[in-house]
Amino acid sequence: MKAIILNQPKDFSIKEIDKPRIKDDEVLIRVKASGICTNDVRDFNGDCNYSYPRIGGHEYGGVIEEIGAAVNKAHFKKGDKVVPYIIDDCKECYYCKHGDENICEHHAHSHIFHNPEGLSGYGGFGEFVVAKADDLFVYAEDTPFEKMAFTEPVACVINSINRTDIKFGDDVVVIGGGTMGLLHVMLLRQRGARVILSEPLAERREKALSLGCSNVIDPMAGDAVEAVKALTGGRGANFVFNTTAIPVIAGQAVEMTAPTGTTIMFSSIHPNEKVPVDMGAIHSYQKTITGAVSPTVLSFHEAVQMIEKRLLDPTVLTEKIYDYQEFDEAIKTASRSDTYKVILKFGE
Repeated sequence: MKAIILNQPKDFSIKEIDKPRIKDDEVLIRVKASGICTNDVRDFNGDCNYSYPRIGGHEYGGVIEEIGAAVNKAHFKKGDKVVPYIIDDCKECYYCKHGDENICEHHAHSHIFHNPEGLSGYGGFGEFVVAKADDLFVYAEDTPFEKMAFTEPVACVINSINRTDIKFGDDVVVIGGGTMGLLHVMLLRQRGARVILSEPLAERREKALSLGCSNVIDPMAGDAVEAVKALTGGRGANFVFNTTAIPVIAGQAVEMTAPTGTTIMFSSIHPNEKVPVDMGAIHSYQKTITGAVSPTVLSFHEAVQMIEKRLLDPTVLTEKIYDYQEFDEAIKTASRSDTYKVILKFGE
């Protein structure tokens, strides 16, 4: 099989490697489409502490090529269109038992991040990848692979929104109009919220309005916090989703959150610097700050339902689809600050 191997930061090659072998409870997936995530870009640039060589790619979908002997044939068959839950959850630790499998204690120490004996990574930038059968979600036959590649990012956003109790008519701010920010806009509209986007690029503000965003703010044209308050009767937003990695903006997100409101730190802070927060305001106005990371099994299921039932079309955020052999151009496009989702295609 062919795979895109990141040998070292900014040094990749497309190599022929052995096709992985499956265990009895696993399936072999022939990858058809794989999205390039911000974290893939960071891995490419060496802006991580993971081991190399590695095969990136965790936003992928494909078809079942082989089925292990112990896999339930009533649920899965060769040729099924599938996506796997990408967290290597152990199902045994405290957090897995507590229903928080997306922060499984085992996952961060798995071969996905560090593999001294060989390749690390999720493996979605290769022609074949192995997954446990109990991690699979099956899509309808008529679902395009391009849509399936959005499952993981949509699931991340659903998990983010599920960490709130948004009510109809609530004022919600999304900071950042990239792929993940605009997925928030699309899904928050379906929750009945009035969505306000803060984004410096005019094209992205226009895109947000076309997707149902109620108001847009250019944070470079004035004080974004005051602009939010002006739109919300001086209160601020009930919920603020920060999808940017910039520390100072994380602080502003808390400032534009209304009394009794919630700030959701969806993006990692990069670089991970300390963020000054007015803790007196947190205390006096009962504000909440929470994080959102990686999808849960439930949010993955919900993402599949939304995409398969055509309740959400994430492909309006596709920047470009490249053949995987054009990875050099694809990663350059994905690395630009003004692009949406870049997808790699494997096979026809």
